[in-house]
Amino acid sequence: MGPEEVMVQVGSPGLISATEVLVAAATFCVLLLLTQTHQQRIPKGLRSPPGPRGLPLLGSVLELRKNPHLVLTQMSRKYGDVMEVTIGSQPVVVLSGLETIKQALVRQAEDFMGRPDLPSFRHVTDGQSLAFSTDSGEVWKARRKLAQNALKNFSIATSPTASSTCLLEEHVSSEASYLVTKLLQLMEEKQSFDPYRYMVVSVANVICAMCFGKRYDHNNEELLSVVNVAEQFGDATAVGNPSDFIPLLRFLPSRSMDLFLDFNKRFMKLLKTAVEEHYETYDKNNIRDITDSLIEQCTQRKAEGNSATQIPNEKIINLVNDIFGAGFDTVTTTLSWSLMYLVTYPHIQKRIQAELDQTIGRERRPRLSDRGTLPYTEAFILEVFRHSSFMPFTIPHSTTRDTVLNGYYIPKGRCVFVNQWQVNHDQKLWKDPETFNPERFLNAEGTELNKEEAEKVMTFGLGKRRCIGESIARWEVFLFLSTLLQQLEFSVRDSKKVDMTPIYGLTIKHKRCEDFQVKKRFSMKSLN
Repeated sequence: MGPEEVMVQVGSPGLISATEVLVAAATFCVLLLLTQTHQQRIPKGLRSPPGPRGLPLLGSVLELRKNPHLVLTQMSRKYGDVMEVTIGSQPVVVLSGLETIKQALVRQAEDFMGRPDLPSFRHVTDGQSLAFSTDSGEVWKARRKLAQNALKNFSIATSPTASSTCLLEEHVSSEASYLVTKLLQLMEEKQSFDPYRYMVVSVANVICAMCFGKRYDHNNEELLSVVNVAEQFGDATAVGNPSDFIPLLRFLPSRSMDLFLDFNKRFMKLLKTAVEEHYETYDKNNIRDITDSLIEQCTQRKAEGNSATQIPNEKIINLVNDIFGAGFDTVTTTLSWSLMYLVTYPHIQKRIQAELDQTIGRERRPRLSDRGTLPYTEAFILEVFRHSSFMPFTIPHSTTRDTVLNGYYIPKGRCVFVNQWQVNHDQKLWKDPETFNPERFLNAEGTELNKEEAEKVMTFGLGKRRCIGESIARWEVFLFLSTLLQQLEFSVRDSKKVDMTPIYGLTIKHKRCEDFQVKKRFSMKSLN
């Protein structure tokens, strides 16, 4: 249920009886008393963060019903980098400003590394997801390290093929080449297309190859039933979802939650089948992929007898889910936004292609080792991250103990929103932040990437809860994008303009466009 529906039901005449009014009034009095009690417990000399008062029982829900990242950014200009809003009856601390966020998530990392116990989070692998789990203790740290090791082993490990420098490069190069062929086929058939439809399967196949040692056909119904509805995941888990904060809404019909639960069911079925197949064929002398690596590490932990960090067999599927998620949605969304910017600013597309032609040429495909020699391509990717800010907030944090930030007292268990969109559009950090300009990340000569500027962009969070798949995602985006632009030129049919209107969710999407076309830049026969 979206916030607009909440407003209609709350505000519609004739829906609230006299008894309900009395109950609401009584509830408000209790909440007011609890608030006053809380305020009395604030240590002497400290104060709570400032913020809007909000409405009784609703708080700021109605204000946040649309584009909460923009609303909270506007509020931060009035109340500061540490402010408190109320959603329903629950106070939420909102952090803005790069230095304030670094202070919280890096310098005071232990204080802010928790996750709130939100109802929508409990549906993600039964609340056992690394990314969404409320646990941040030793077991969680052990599971995270295990997942990181498996991801590292099957992404940067040396590939047995001479043409690639690592396994990830081999998988991405293969899928990107398949995608080029698929899009050229559409060109020959004189069809316009929605690039997301094809990219989402190619990106999913990369992580499937890494996790399961297999790829799926682009027409595979099982995979399509998951990847084509992945956007429903973001709708239900979007930061500020009213049903997470107003208990009554959980008992009302919600199409977005129903779709989300159905997505989880299908996705977990796909993962469960793959993991069970791996247990049946597991050979400790032949570790084939990430799932085998997880099984191997879990087996070793059991042999060592360290019960504190052991992970039951049935939990392996949750780790696979985390790794799959880390290497899927972020990459797909970045590539999708990238193509939208490229057809909107064709001169930028031509400059990237000129850099690729000059540096790599047309005799081989791009490699990860080329990143440092393609500064404008890297600057473009950074500007896509910054300008679109498709991860407007990190997954919500919570405080693990009473703490103080910028002089404000924040109690243990307080839900914390981290506004990455504000950082990426902060006029104190960026000149003309609303302008799409990759050159802001280059030195004066345009020959090198300005690393200090690059480090200001927030996409993957910071600190101990930083996305485990950040490096993999950045590498994938670079390889997919450089391979596509080396061989293809993108445009839209009849010179139409694409609709860049953002659609808010856990990640910000754009409206799908079916008017894309491609043109072959040169023959692929000479590539190796």
